[in-house]
Amino acid sequence: MQARVLMVQGCTSDAGKSTLVAALGRWARRRGVRTAPFKPQNMALNSAVTIDGGEIGRAQALQAQACGIPAETDFNPVLLKPNTDQGSQVIIHGVAVGNMSALEYHDYKRVAREAVLASHARLAERFQVVLVEGAGSPAEINLRQNDIANMGFAEAVDCPVLLVADIDRGGVFAHLVGTLALLSSSERDRVAGLVINRFRGDPALLQPGVDWLQRETGKPVLGVLPYLQGLQLEAEDGLSRGASTSPAGARLRVVVPLLPRLSNHTDFDALRAHPEVELVFVGAGEAVPACDLLVLPGSKSTRSDLGWLQAQGWPAAIQRHLRYGGKLLGICGGLQMLGQWIEDPHGLEGPAGRSAGLGWLEFETILEHDKLLREVSGRMEAAGTEVRGYEIHCGRSHGTALARPFCRLADGRLDGACSEDGQIRATYLHGVFDHPPALAALLAWAGLEQAAALDLPALREVSLERLADMIEEHMDTDALVSLLGLPA
Repeated sequence: MQARVLMVQGCTSDAGKSTLVAALGRWARRRGVRTAPFKPQNMALNSAVTIDGGEIGRAQALQAQACGIPAETDFNPVLLKPNTDQGSQVIIHGVAVGNMSALEYHDYKRVAREAVLASHARLAERFQVVLVEGAGSPAEINLRQNDIANMGFAEAVDCPVLLVADIDRGGVFAHLVGTLALLSSSERDRVAGLVINRFRGDPALLQPGVDWLQRETGKPVLGVLPYLQGLQLEAEDGLSRGASTSPAGARLRVVVPLLPRLSNHTDFDALRAHPEVELVFVGAGEAVPACDLLVLPGSKSTRSDLGWLQAQGWPAAIQRHLRYGGKLLGICGGLQMLGQWIEDPHGLEGPAGRSAGLGWLEFETILEHDKLLREVSGRMEAAGTEVRGYEIHCGRSHGTALARPFCRLADGRLDGACSEDGQIRATYLHGVFDHPPALAALLAWAGLEQAAALDLPALREVSLERLADMIEEHMDTDALVSLLGLPA
């Protein structure tokens, strides 16, 4: 029996598609329905390692968690990781196939479409329900040709669509009516309902608008979803909303440079959620404030972002920070920047060449074609504390500093490096702050002794349950049951 398929599309980017699919996934799981998430094409610098050794967008990994299943490459068959303003690394079924400009990828879409349909077919055979997330907006008429991300996919597999709009941005009625107006008649016909997201206030005050919208469009409004505060969910991409934090009880300040190609900023979700940590992202032209811990994050274009750091005066800021006793942590690309040299002989992240690193640790890095993708665990050398994380990198680092590793992994490998004086640590592991014992140990190293306990994975589970409650309370679940062919 083939799965029932329901697609969630948005009037804009960040309308709430990822969150709504996660919410529906947890709601379906509560009903005992075998459900899989699916995003045909994703453009994001936040990625996750899958159980089958590939790479997908982090939003689909979170949606898989909502559905109670491990992440697979079929959940996101096409992932685009931007490395310039006009080009991206293209990842098909979890494996990088090369860098392409926007025009080159447009021509490649015929191949990508086959990958998308193959993944969908496999999921439809294994699950009862497949929840599909669109990308951007279906009303981007310049991208309609060979579309595989929105209505092009929905038409190919003949599935109904929910259209979601964010009322918190303003203009929600214009977004919904305008989007429907720009669809073809067959595309409009497959829109089964509208969803208004992130509403604040009394729903009774919105009801006249909802009534008008239903009369004007002929489409039912299946839900007015509230603005939920305090959700701890992994973002698909971007740092526009609530990146920096400054809680009233902060006792430790952490500073992170906002690199142009910063990747996997979800590494900092635990710090963002911690009640005693002030997290500050510093962008172009901004002064670097005094802090306890400075973290160099991951990057999709390490040499380019290293050049940006140098042009922005970060080497002097780092030197000053260390002179006053501050701690410095490099994660993945940040680790590579702390070494003596970074060499990209194959042009994997831009023009081939070699760049001088910041020079704080004695090792060099060469970028290789094959990307390491794996989830790992081990023990941090300095604290003897368990650490868990995942690797996504092309770099291979070699040098004497690696003899003082950040951690020893369970498979026997050594990871990362530490300076002799203990002020600098560097690791290839993403997610090092997510595991509670590792978080406590790293905060203590940075100067926050006996920090309040924080369990980010547990907070994410609570957030997913809140989302399922939201579906029960604020959506037409009878309509959902009908759309998904579920028992009443």
